[in-house]
Amino acid sequence: MQITREQDALTVFLTGELDHHTARAMRQAADDALRSQKPDVLRLDFSGVTFMDSSGVGLIMGRYKLASSLGAALTVRGLTKRDERIVKMSGLAKLVRFED
Repeated sequence: MQITREQDALTVFLTGELDHHTARAMRQAADDALRSQKPDVLRLDFSGVTFMDSSGVGLIMGRYKLASSLGAALTVRGLTKRDERIVKMSGLAKLVRFED
């Protein structure tokens, strides 16, 4: 996982498998960076994720709540078609913006 800052956006590049074993460390790193850097936009980039279970939906939802409480918007990019469909079916499409 890598985190970069460009102007007012913080991008979290998620990699590898995203499941209940790995999600906790990813959440913690993203939350720490979000709290310390306070960007206008938090971008979660899933292009390096090789597998995602429901923990991915939870990761997005939790980052949305934290970002919102800090006044930041949340965008998501790099999801596979399958994972994007699952995330959208969960209702998160009403809360986050999807980037190409």
